[in-house]
Amino acid sequence: MSLRKRQRSASSSRLAAFCSPPSPPPPSSASASSPDSLSFPNADLLLRLHLDSSSPDDADADWHLAAAPGTFLDLHVSSASLRRSRYFDALLSDRWSPSPFAAAGGRLSLAVAASPSCPRPFHAHVEVVRLLHTLDFAGAIRSPGDALDLLPVALQLLFDDCVEACIRFLEAVPWSEDEEARVIDLAPLLPADEAADLLARVSPPPVAAGPSSAAGEAARSPSEAMLHGLINSAIHGHPVHAATKAFVAMLLKDFPSRDCVHKVLDDAFKSRLETIQELMGKYASPDFRVAVDSDEREAIQRLNLQSAALNVKHLYWLIERMVDLRVADKAVRLWSDQAALATDFQKLLSDADMWRNMTPGLPVLVTRCTLRLANSVVTGETLVPRQVRMKLVSCWLPVLNVCRGIVQPMHFHKSTNCQELEEAFLQIISTLPVPEAQELLRQCLGFSTRNVDDCPHLVAAFKTWFRRAGRAPLGGDD
Repeated sequence: MSLRKRQRSASSSRLAAFCSPPSPPPPSSASASSPDSLSFPNADLLLRLHLDSSSPDDADADWHLAAAPGTFLDLHVSSASLRRSRYFDALLSDRWSPSPFAAAGGRLSLAVAASPSCPRPFHAHVEVVRLLHTLDFAGAIRSPGDALDLLPVALQLLFDDCVEACIRFLEAVPWSEDEEARVIDLAPLLPADEAADLLARVSPPPVAAGPSSAAGEAARSPSEAMLHGLINSAIHGHPVHAATKAFVAMLLKDFPSRDCVHKVLDDAFKSRLETIQELMGKYASPDFRVAVDSDEREAIQRLNLQSAALNVKHLYWLIERMVDLRVADKAVRLWSDQAALATDFQKLLSDADMWRNMTPGLPVLVTRCTLRLANSVVTGETLVPRQVRMKLVSCWLPVLNVCRGIVQPMHFHKSTNCQELEEAFLQIISTLPVPEAQELLRQCLGFSTRNVDDCPHLVAAFKTWFRRAGRAPLGGDD
């Protein structure tokens, strides 16, 4: 059942409380008149935001006097867009007689709580009203702070799509300690089913739960076929690779259909990945090692490994495009599900003479691919479920540990990729439920083997885990 349907059936009492006819704002003095007004497309209604005139705590009395509770902001809004909020939908229905906005002088009014910690009291409400008109959640929610500012207003107005977008973003990205405290404050107001993974990050969960999803593919359209051919040409069909790749990257960025670009890049990524799997599988195959004599085997292995390195290089270019266009979700899923490939890479890296003589750059290329995808998850550019985030770390952490052992003693600049990947993995682990984070953190102890003073990222990760593990469960019945 969707979030919208569950909330509609589960929150009727809250809806009734919110949808009582609003009282008109207090009369404003000349000095407290609206400083500005905003207008949205197809506006046919006036919505007035006004500061709540209720008395604040005594400690904030001086601030409250300076805040001018009569201050208001007028928004010229579209009633059709407002109806995306169940609060406004009920308010604009014919259930009220007489009409509350007719009684208020032909406008709707909405009280905004004044707070000394909020220097822009109308900002979050204006942004939620803007989202009611645009539904541009990806553009509006780019950090945990954005989501935490919008979420209380979206809950108040019963704007289900916005609530879902905020929860999905918060569940998938790391937080600061202050942001975590804000999540905990909001926890009692969140829909239980949709926020289960969110709350499982900050305390031991009372029960385990995990959603699953599936998606289908449509037939390739002419535009997709054209883009697919351009990508293939950029990768290996044109003699001037750099210039061609830059041009194709521009076309992908400016292409009007994001869904089309998403599908084409997914197909190209999957194709390159399958080629790499095949080449590395031939290298690791015991049958191949027995059936071919040593000279011929070395020549074939050299060709296979060099082809694998070239394809990993192409794969990295595709990852860059996908992350930049915020369509890397399937790439992260596929890369996190490569246990066999990761094992093949470990076999190769354990044979130092083989990879150093044939493909010395391959470990760095593999690390860069993993790092770019992991960083996109950490920053929220790519949102994937917690199971995928956990598998991404579980799958590639052993490869990282091997790379750390062979790269750092060689003293070339690529060693910084290993430390950056360590930090990215620890950040991803911080987004997981407490039991899963515990299991993975144990496997990260090797990050401290250089020097205890040189691993503050590991120290911070363990402190975060112990803080969360020591907190009483949230949302439990006991």
